[in-house]
Parts: sequence; structure tokens; C-alpha cells
Amino acid sequence: MRTGGQLIVDQLVVHGVDVAFGVPGESYLAVLDALHDAPIRFVSCRHEVGAANMANAYGKLTGRPGICMVTRGPGATHAAGGIHTAYQDSTPLILLIGQVGREMMEREAFQEIDYRQMFGPMAKWVAQIDSVDRIPELLSRAFHVATSGRPGPVVLALPEDMLVDESSTEDSRPYSTNRVHPASADVEAARTLLAGAERPLVIVGGAPWSAQANEALTGWCVASSVPVASGWRCQDYIDNAAEIYMGHLGLGPDPRLAERVRSADVLLVIGDRLSEITTSGYTLLQVPRPTQALIHVTPDPEELGRVYAPVLGIVASPDAFARSLAGTPVLDPGPREGGARQGRAEYLANLVHTPAPGALDMGEVMATLRKRLPADAILTNGAGNFTVWAHRFYEFRQYRTQLAPTSGAMGYGVPAAVAAKILDPERMVVCIAGDGDFLMTGQELATAVQEDAAIVILVVNNGMYGTIRMHQERHYPGRVSGTDLVNPDFAALARAFGARGAVVERTADFAAAFDEALTCGRPAVIELRVDREALTPRHSLTEIREAARAMLSAP
Repeated sequence: MRTGGQLIVDQLVVHGVDVAFGVPGESYLAVLDALHDAPIRFVSCRHEVGAANMANAYGKLTGRPGICMVTRGPGATHAAGGIHTAYQDSTPLILLIGQVGREMMEREAFQEIDYRQMFGPMAKWVAQIDSVDRIPELLSRAFHVATSGRPGPVVLALPEDMLVDESSTEDSRPYSTNRVHPASADVEAARTLLAGAERPLVIVGGAPWSAQANEALTGWCVASSVPVASGWRCQDYIDNAAEIYMGHLGLGPDPRLAERVRSADVLLVIGDRLSEITTSGYTLLQVPRPTQALIHVTPDPEELGRVYAPVLGIVASPDAFARSLAGTPVLDPGPREGGARQGRAEYLANLVHTPAPGALDMGEVMATLRKRLPADAILTNGAGNFTVWAHRFYEFRQYRTQLAPTSGAMGYGVPAAVAAKILDPERMVVCIAGDGDFLMTGQELATAVQEDAAIVILVVNNGMYGTIRMHQERHYPGRVSGTDLVNPDFAALARAFGARGAVVERTADFAAAFDEALTCGRPAVIELRVDREALTPRHSLTEIREAARAMLSAP
């Protein structure tokens, strides 16, 4: 006989869970007690959204569901931001929520919420385990749902009285990951369309993907002179040093790459949903019938034709399709060699930054990271204008070296970095955060210290919510409202946590400070004090404001 709490933990062990993230709560004390003797490392976090984002990073790095445990009510609502991110990122994740006792439900008991209604729009499946006998069944289903088709989050509510009930039920079998493989006829049809194209372009993104897909697709496209671009925050899906890599379709893309998408005669989109950001607000392709011959590969049949009608829609796992295509004979590279060379030259030119206003140049910072970090180093970030430098001026060489939220969630980078370092302590892990972004989840620096996770956090401090300020200046130039920030001394704050803290105000001082942070053996924060004028790599704050004023005053 085992209690519900013991059964929950035993099923996690059966399914191969080695790390779980959470904030402890009285509503799932029986689970916490069972974890005491389990071979699962429980990482106690300082906020539920931090725990959910750590589980998200775990899911991305391993391909297995990240496990997050939170208490009812406020704990669950705090975690919701991480669940939304996992949904948009297509990341396998299982959120276990302690719930009020079954006899108290429907009374608005203390911290009671109906989680089916709350999480329904942002999770693949939401359920409540009301019978202790069904724990193995429903946990098994949760792992299968989270990893099947288009991966995503699953939410299970655990009534606290159920967790102390006893059962003699048996464990389930370990879950297995099922992938949809493309029909050979579909692969050949896609290859034929590419072979007849003069201006083809492959766009990679979505999930699931793999290191094997990265390597195989890179090799095939190089041999065939087929250009490749990455979708929004999926830059590590293809080797950025490969001669066929054209760049990143994210915020503020290279205008020449955007034009390459518009003028392509064949677009092979592997996994990417062609979201608002990847398509520059749905402007790079015509809705609903693109002028490009669109081949859309997705594991979710409901995604085909959702926005764009493809000439060839293929329901398949993106990594399986990429490896299948790479297994076909390479194309004659001749018709595409010139276009591929030109696109690569444009990408390399886009890596060269123009000097930014102020004594500390973020373009030079990113150039230092390119030179200093090994190919397997992991870069994480949240959201803000500072990410444009990270995405434009860094080159990703291996799969799963980029952890960034496609949901555009602030506060993702710090907890993601902590999880990455816990999973692989030997790899260098660097988080790039804005000042507003860092203070969303900066308290997880305490978790990093507690778990001996020697991450490096670069806090880009310009004293404002930069992205909102940029939009504010474009639409209401000079009318600043709500975007100025009064910040702490981030280096002193880091030291208060027990981490290393440093301040850099000049470009020439960054390399030495970064090397010291990498080698100090503990978590480190480097505050980068940048000029407010350096709002984007292409335009200063004043340039944006004056351009907006000129447009508003034009007849």
C-alpha cells in the first residue's frame, strides 16, 4: 500500500525524472515527504514563475517533460506565465498543483481555483486526479501528451486529501515518445519543388527538433546550396557558421533577409508556425495564399492552413522530416550557388555592428562573447530591446545552446540559466538580461547560489523599459510615461546574494570582467551601464523620436 504522494513520486521515477523544480506548499506536503527518499533532485525556487521557467528550460534541453510543483491558488497563478511560455515554445512540461481537499470543492475554499478553466487555453491537457488508484494512469497520460505531436505543457491538480489516501495499484510502464514520420512520397514531393526552384529558402523552427536534425539538414543544404534561415528564437536549429545560413527571422530582421523571404519562389518551412514575429506581423507572406510555393511541415495537423494555405502540407515531426530529407540525394547546387553566396555575404555584413552611442558598446560585448565562448556554451535571455543585440550579433553553432522565450516573456533568462547549469555544470551558461527584465526573476540568483550553479548574468542597464520606450517614442514622441526605472546597484545586489558582482561602464573593461566572472567558481553578475541613446543597433533614441516627429508633422 502506498499513499497518493508516494505514488506520484514513484511514477516520476518510473518515467525517468531526475530533477524537479518548485516552491513548497502545504497543499502537497505528502509529495514533498515522498521526495525526501527519492532519487529526484528537488530544486526549491524563490518564485513559482521561476520554477516553471526552470522546468521549461529542462524540457528544452532534454526533450523530456520538465517537472514543476506548486501550491494551490497564488502558487498556480504565479506559475501561469511559465506555462504560457511553454505552450508557445512547444516545450514538454508537467505542472503539478496541490489542490484543496475534495470535500471542500465548489465552496471557493481557501485558495481554490478550477484549473481546467484557468489553464485550458494555455495547456495541451488539464486534469484533476480525484482517485488515488488512477495516479499511474493519469501520470502516464500526462507524459505521453506532453511529448506527443507538437509538445507542450500539461497541468494536473492534486487534491491534498487524495495525496494521503492509500492504494495497492501498480506502477505504469515508462512513457515512450512517439514521432510522426513523413511519407516518402511527401519528402520526395518537397525535394522536387526545391530542385525546380531558383530562389528557395528553408525556415526552421518549432518542435521537436534535435542535434541530429541540425547536423543532417546543415550538411544536405550545404551540398545542395539551399539557403536556410531560422525562425523566431530558433537560431540554434542550424549551424550559424554554415555557408548556407542566412540569418534570423525575429524582431528587426535584416531587411535583405526579409526581402529574400518575400521573393522566394519556394519556401520550405520545417516546424515553424510562421508566427507573427517570424513573419514580421504576417507581412512576409500573403494571407491566406502566399505568392511563394509554401511547403509547410508541422506535427500538428490543425496548424496546416491555419493562417497560410500551403501547396504541400506535411504532418510530420520536424526533426524526422529534416533527417528524412537529408537522406535523399543532394540537389545540383549550380542553379542556387550565386544566390546562396550573396545571402551569406549579407548575413556576415549584418554581423558587423556600427558604433553605438556611449562608452560601452553592446556590439563589442557580443563580439567578445563570439570569440570567448565555446560552441557548446548556452545563452539565455528574457525579453527587451537588449535581446536584439544577442540575436543579431551572436552565432549559435550547436543545437540547444539558445534558451529564449518565443512568448516574449520578461524574466525568463535567469531561471533558464540556473536550470541549464544544474543540468550540465561543465558547460558555460550566460544569461543576458535587461534591467527591467532581470528584476522580474532576479531573486532566483538565490537559487543559483543555493544550488552552486555558477552562471554569469549580464545585466544591460539603461534605466528604462527599453522596448516600450521605443514604441512610445515612435507613437508619442517625447511623451515619456511609465518607462523610466530607478535601479539598484546590481553588483552590490549580487554580492548580497553571495554571488560575484561587478560593474562595467567602458567597452575596454568588459573582456577582463567577463573572464573573471567565468572563472570565479560561483554565480556572477556584471552590470553593463549603457547609454540610453543606444536603444537599438540601427537607431538611437533621438533618431527614433525625431523620425516620429517628422512623420507626425508631415502634411
